[in-house]
Amino acid sequence: MRFKEKLKSGEFIVTTDVIPPKGTAVYKTVNGLELLKGRVDAINVTDMPGANMRMGSLAVCVRIKDMGIEPVLQITCRDRNRISLQSELLSAYALGVRNILCLKGDEATDSDNPGTKPVFDLDTVQLLSAARNLEKGFDMGGKRLDGVPEFCLGAALDPGAENRVEEVKKARLKVEAGAEFFQTQPVFDVDSYARFLESVAFLDIPVLTGVFILKSAASARFMNKNVPGVYVPEPIIQELEKGDVEQRSIDIAVKLIRDLSAICSGIHIMMTVPWHHRILQILDEAEITGKVRGSAGARG
Repeated sequence: MRFKEKLKSGEFIVTTDVIPPKGTAVYKTVNGLELLKGRVDAINVTDMPGANMRMGSLAVCVRIKDMGIEPVLQITCRDRNRISLQSELLSAYALGVRNILCLKGDEATDSDNPGTKPVFDLDTVQLLSAARNLEKGFDMGGKRLDGVPEFCLGAALDPGAENRVEEVKKARLKVEAGAEFFQTQPVFDVDSYARFLESVAFLDIPVLTGVFILKSAASARFMNKNVPGVYVPEPIIQELEKGDVEQRSIDIAVKLIRDLSAICSGIHIMMTVPWHHRILQILDEAEITGKVRGSAGARG
């Protein structure tokens, strides 16, 4: 069952992500991912997170597709104008990449290439609309295409947004523009998140909840200070400070997934260190295999 079909099936969805290399060593990025075949429904490839220069998402997506796993191409508005964005969407389709996550992209103020000028010719809603227009056979200039693509489009959702009303409004606009699923920022407070899901349930599309495998207590504190909308509770940070960080991080993720699986459509497992080899253990301990979607939230 393809990712697009599974989103509509009512089954619980599992995705994860990888970060392309800063260089050509793509084999290091995809090494070991074949173990996830049949256990995750798709793997996102990030698009230069933090506005830091890396290999492009599309190249890694193709390598993952060749492994028999569906990739999700992340594409940001930060780095490209409307011509380049539409071109990349067509290129992705030609290379067999159908799943697209449309994102604004991090600001370039802290880029590892100082002086980088952001583009932001389109916003996320406009990018989604442009992709749907390509499916109808036209580019943004109204010019007819010779051959048309077909995508499964997603967008980001921020449950921890300071202005929840505005976030829900943005989510509605994204759905109206063509989003078929959401992936969220990392969630650590299940009760608060459940209330957020209730506010977007009317959108009736799957919401894949972000579960972040924390690298360390220090990285958790860094997220609290520098990542808008994300808050790691102090008890979790204190747990990480007790030692054996990797195992404690896995235990925290397992508990979160168990709790979240009762209320959401699926999970999106994120990390900044390559601990993908622990995902099978996490899914087994959280008893995810064969789950149906929870009872709360959008399409939950």
